[in-house]
Parts: sequence; structure tokens; C-alpha cells
Amino acid sequence: MKRLALAFALGVAFSAMLSAQEYPFQDPKLSEDERLDNAVSLMTIEEKIGTIVGQGVPRLGIANPGATEAIHGIVRGGDADLPNLGNAGQFGGGWPGRPAPKYTCSTAFPQAYGIGETWDREMAYIVGDVMSYEARFYSKDAPYKSLILWAPNADLARDPRWGRTEESFGEDPYLVGELVAAEVKGIQGSDPRYWRGAALMKHFLANSNEDNRYKTDSRFDEKLFREYYSYGFWKGARAGAMSLMTAYNAYNGVPCIANSFIKEILIDEWGMKGTIVDDAGALPFLYMPQMHGYAKDVNEAVQMALDAGLSRFIDSRFEQVKAAWDAGFLSEATVNERTKANLRTMLRLGLMDAECPYDQQSFGSEEDLPWERQEFKDKARLVTQKSIVLLRNEKNILPIDIQKVKKIAVFGNRAEKVLKDWYGAKPSYRVSPLEGIQAKVAGTDVEVKFQRWDSDGSAQELAKWADVCIVCVGNHPGTSPDWDAQSVQSPWAYGTVAGDGREALDRRSLQLETEDLIKVVWQANHNTVVTLISSFPFAINWTAKNVPGIVHLTQCSQELGNALADVLFGDYNPAGRLTQTWVSDILDLPNMLDYDIRHGRTYMYAKAKPIYPFGYGLSYTRFKYSRMKVKKDGDNYVVSFRLKNTGKRDGEEVVQLYAKFRGDDASKRLRGFERVAVKAGETVDVVITVPADDLKLWDTSSHSWAFRGKRVKLLVGASSKDIRLKKNVKL
Repeated sequence: MKRLALAFALGVAFSAMLSAQEYPFQDPKLSEDERLDNAVSLMTIEEKIGTIVGQGVPRLGIANPGATEAIHGIVRGGDADLPNLGNAGQFGGGWPGRPAPKYTCSTAFPQAYGIGETWDREMAYIVGDVMSYEARFYSKDAPYKSLILWAPNADLARDPRWGRTEESFGEDPYLVGELVAAEVKGIQGSDPRYWRGAALMKHFLANSNEDNRYKTDSRFDEKLFREYYSYGFWKGARAGAMSLMTAYNAYNGVPCIANSFIKEILIDEWGMKGTIVDDAGALPFLYMPQMHGYAKDVNEAVQMALDAGLSRFIDSRFEQVKAAWDAGFLSEATVNERTKANLRTMLRLGLMDAECPYDQQSFGSEEDLPWERQEFKDKARLVTQKSIVLLRNEKNILPIDIQKVKKIAVFGNRAEKVLKDWYGAKPSYRVSPLEGIQAKVAGTDVEVKFQRWDSDGSAQELAKWADVCIVCVGNHPGTSPDWDAQSVQSPWAYGTVAGDGREALDRRSLQLETEDLIKVVWQANHNTVVTLISSFPFAINWTAKNVPGIVHLTQCSQELGNALADVLFGDYNPAGRLTQTWVSDILDLPNMLDYDIRHGRTYMYAKAKPIYPFGYGLSYTRFKYSRMKVKKDGDNYVVSFRLKNTGKRDGEEVVQLYAKFRGDDASKRLRGFERVAVKAGETVDVVITVPADDLKLWDTSSHSWAFRGKRVKLLVGASSKDIRLKKNVKL
């Protein structure tokens, strides 16, 4: 009888489930394409166009997934320091006509440039994981969700003058591709059917100049397209990303919003069958004569973009697309395909099902806000610690020993605040460098004094007083003046310092405006440490030659001060590595709009000696490499060697594997890396597995990846210039 009762109860439950499934697309037993095709067939033309302009399908119970900026934290609110920072779509006020979100804070990590400097796939994964968790938290009861994350940024930092260098993981396609793939996996989660968040990579393609970006043309050949500019996006697609944002610029004469590569490569070849969006404002730039002027009017622009494969306009009006339809510019087949792509994202997010595992995710009590949890604070601190790069450490001035150092003088305009950038999260708290230093010595007999500038010579007197001087300088990520309480957001595309940059503004200079402050302090006290908090490299030639201690980290982390103090005082042994070549002079760079990197860009093709090479970074200990071996294992090449920590401190080494191909113009190409922890005095065996595909280059004659020659030289070392082991390998 119990079995009969159970069977009856299950039958009733199943019948109830079937009755709740009003439409076939609601049946999870059907294939994905069957469900999507059915949903499209049920929709009116107005509903289809609605998905193309970013709406859900309320009549069919399909919610709008919403979207949010998410470069290094979910963007939900503005900034108390810069109240005008941002726009309605990205920050606290919501879109016009929508209420402000209930919460505006989220966990704030270092800028993407800093995440890159961790050289750690796990850190990129953690950032993506935390962001999508918080996105689900924001979306659980909200009428307007935030489930499509505009991240990661797969653009390459080919030139340090690029204003958005802060958003890139670095200049190397392999490194960027690995970190992009890791963050995609963190955002989308491990469920085989559903995504926790949808990763939408940006900006495709070759978007690394800001000035006049709405009409510039990035020109280069098929080989660079495959091996360099699209490589990070390709790795992201292989990791599961189905969506991306196109760039403002043109590629070889065709604006990216309407370029045939969307359908031919992204969709048909890579399988990116999700939401493909334009960047804000790109549609009018397509037809405006003072911009691209590629289309004759808005109707033709809408047609060109959708025919090319774009599935959603970020900021176009419904009326624009409907007018193009009414005028006969759009075919039903095209509209159906683009609608299906947008619905696919909604389906993967669980918005077309009665329930998905992320709906049941436990977020704790109403007061248990994710960004207030110690777990998330610790993750922000860990990523920040791992991002810090030790650039110079003469006579072991670092770490600071508080048993010997009793007087510390802190200087500089980046000591007192943690600044926010254009796409940064709004943290619930921030720890400044000065606060981190003060907290580290609290309860001891160490005295800390601070002075921002040296306008009257008093800074030199303070420097003479100190046992150690710490100078905290760097750019302003909002390109805003340092006017204390009179905080003002610089107008769009303008800045107050030539060496600063951000979106819509490339840098006019590589010089550090505040390097003279470093010189003044150093003149009074050679025991000086520079903390360069910046979104990009500076040509700090004098500082690199004279100041004994230099560390680099990026802006915006809520734990910036704590992580910095952990490194300065030796509680954390730094192992970050540079992800960009730090050139010594602006004359070492080709023309900004020359996108052929073979003319002298990046570590692969640079002609001049840099201040610091790609992959460079020091530690408080030293490592010895030995016994390199390479063996073939199926389709993989397994590289192994021994790594010994020869110093007295536990530490991590970022081991880097490069390949030199016969006849290749590139000096070498990164093809593997690992961040390896080794205790003092111990030796570990390091293994880096290189898939055969990663040892192929693009062959333009066959339009495919192929081995170049029969042999390759594999190089293992601590940076692109510090090669310790070499071995020729048969392919």
C-alpha cells in the first residue's frame, strides 16, 4: 500500500508539473534547440524585436536576464568620492523609469591589469565566481536582474598609452587567453546545464586605442587576427563563453558591429550562439558621416548589424528596429535567428524553467550580505596580495623589519585613499595604503607620520627623520584632479594629467607626474621605497635606477592597504609578475594606430631595451632551475624540471615556458606558466603540460593551425628575458 501511495503521489506531482508546462519550450526533456525553436514560434514580431533591444518575454514567462559591468567586481552603485562617476545604466540609479537597486555595494578586486599580474588562473576564477554569486544575490528578488556579466575583457594591452590598459590582463595572447578562460568558468559555474552568470567577453576586435575610436580602423593580416588579437576570445569560447561585445572601431575597413567575422568565425566556427551585443552608441556611429559613415541611414545600419550576426543592441530604441522591419530591411529568418541567440542565454541562465539550481542557492539571512562576509573580504585580500609585483629590492630594503625600523614616513597622493575607476565595484569599505601601514604597526613602538606633498621643503625634513620612507604615487583612474573635498569627475574624454588615461582618453605621456616627489624624498633619505599604484606602466627610468625598493600594484581593491602592508612588512612574500613590457621611452613605441605589432610592440617584437621586461618580478627569496626534460604523451608535450628555493623564506615562483619557432619573427612566445609555492630550502618537481595545438602557428595558405617546421626550442625561465633552461623538441 505504501508503494501504491508513493506512486500515486508521484503521479499527481508529475501531472501537476505537466499542467504547469503550458508550452513545449518549458519541457526540460526536450533538446535546447527544440525548446528555443518552439519559443520563437510562439512569439510576436514585437516580442522578438524586444529581445533584440534587451527585453525578456513577459507573456511567455521569460524574464529579462539584465546585464552589468563586471571587470573587477559587480558595478551596482556610484562613488561617494566622485558622485558624477558613471551613467544611469551602469550605476545606482538604474535605467530611466526604473527604481534604484536595493543594494549598491559589491566585493571590489584589483583592476583587471592587477588580476593579470597574479599570473594565477585560480585568482581569475575566484574573481569570476564571486561576481556571479553576487549577481545572483542581486537578482534573486529583483524585477531587473543582473545575470549577464560584461566580463572578462579579452582585449590585449599592445600599447601602454591605451587608456583602457587597466581593463586588460596584459599584452600576451596566451596569458590573456588562460586568464579569460578561468574567469569565464568562474562566472558561469560548473553546472552542466545552467550558468550562474553569463560571461560576455569584450571588445571584439582590436580595440586598444581610445581617441577617435568611434571611427578608427584597426588594420592587420589574417595571421595576427588568429595568433594575437582574437586568441583570448577564442580561448574564452573554448571555455564555454557564448557571448561577447563588439568593438567601436573597424577592422580592415569594416566596422566591428557589422563585420562578417561575427557569423563566420564567432558563431559558425567557434560556436558562440549566445548574445552578441554592440557597444553603447555603436549603431549611430555606423551611419553617422563624421564617424564610420558605413551605412547610409539607421535602417541600413540595423540591417547590416543583424545580418552580420549581432543579436542585441545595447541602447537602441525598439522603434528603430521595428521601423527597419516595417521598411523591409530585415528578413524573418534573420530576426528569428537573433531572437533564438538571445533566448539561448536566458535558457542557460534558467529563466525559461520553473526552477534551476541557482534559484535555490542559499544566500543566508537578509542581513548576511555577501560583500560583508569575511570569506569574500579574504578573497579580495588574497587576489590583491598575489597581484603585487616587487620591481626592485636593493640591499634587501624590503621587507621592513619593525624590530629595527622605528620611524616610518609615508608620502604621496595615493596614500590616503582607494580610488574607484570607471567600471569598478563600489565596496562597502576601503583600506588605504596609509591605513594598512598604520594597522600593521599598531601596538608596537613604531611611529608613522604622513605628508602628501613637499610644497615647502618640509617633506625633506620628515624624510630625514625617518628610518624608512614610503612614497605612494600613481595615476588617478578617473583622470580627476586631486582637490580633496572638491572631488570633481573630469569631463568625458578629458583628464588633468598627461600620463593618466581611462575609457575615451588615451595617455599623452608615459611620464610619472609625481616622480619629482620621489626624487626629493630620496635625496633626503636613500632608504626609500616607492609604492607605484597604477593602472598601467610608467617610464620611471630615474626611479628604477636610484630608489632601492619599488613595488607595483593596481587601483581599486577594497583590501589594497592591507595587502600592500602584508608585502611591505614581510607577512606575504610577493610573486606577482608584469604582464606588459615597461618601455623606457615613448619613442620606443610605433604609431598608436599601427596595429601590426611586428613593427616593434610587445616582448615578442620590441626593438629597444625596456625598463622591465614582460614576465618580470622579484621575490624575497631566490629559486634555482635544473634538470629540464620533455616527453611526448599523446597529443601533449610534458615539460618537467626541478625548482629549488635557495633562500631563507617560503615563496612562490611564476615559472614561464616560452617557445621559439624556426623562422618566426617573434623572439619567443609564451606557451605555459604556473605559480608554484616552494618552502625555504626545499625542491619541487614542476610539470607543465603543453597541448600540441599550443605549439602550432596560423598557416595562411591553409587557413588553419599547423606546426611550423619539425622542431621547436622550448625555453623555461623567470621572465621573458630571464631564461634558465632550454631544450630543442621534435614536433
